[in-house]
Amino acid sequence: MGLSMHDAATSRTRVERTSDVDMVVRRTFDAPARLVFQAWSTPDLFRCWWVPKSVPIALRTCEMDVRTGGSYRLEFGADEGEVHAFFGRYVEVVPNEKIVWTNEESVDGALTTVTFEETDGKTLVTYHDRHGSKESLDEAFEGMEGGIAEQFEQLAAVVEG
Repeated sequence: MGLSMHDAATSRTRVERTSDVDMVVRRTFDAPARLVFQAWSTPDLFRCWWVPKSVPIALRTCEMDVRTGGSYRLEFGADEGEVHAFFGRYVEVVPNEKIVWTNEESVDGALTTVTFEETDGKTLVTYHDRHGSKESLDEAFEGMEGGIAEQFEQLAAVVEG
C-alpha cells in the first residue's frame, strides 16, 4: 500500500518536541541554501508556501523586512471575518545561513531560529521554536505537526521545482 500525500510529506519532515518549551522541525530540500533562504525571506515566494493549502484561510498581509533589526507582520483570515496577526522583529539574519525572529503576538511568544545548511547542493532546514512557557508550546503544537509538514511540502514545490 502506498503512502498518501500527507504521509509522504510527514515522512520527509521530522517534527519533534525536544523539551517542555522547544519544538524542532527538520527537512532536507533538494535545492541550494540560497534558494531556500530566498523562499523564507522574499514576500512573493513566502506567500506561495507559508499557509497550508488544506487550511481555509489566506495570508492577507505579508510585510517582511528580513534583515537584523527588521520587522514582519503577517495577517491571516478567511475572505470575510476575523484577521489574526503574527508580528515581531528579526533578531539575527545571516543570508543563506540563518534567520532568527521573535513572535510578539502573545505574552509567551516564541523565539524562532531557522538555519540553512547546504551539502552537495541539498539544504537541511532546521526550524526551532522556543516558547515562553509549556502552555504556549502546548497550544502551538496541537495540530501543528501536520500543518508544518504540509508547509514544508509546499516549500519543496517552490524551491525544488
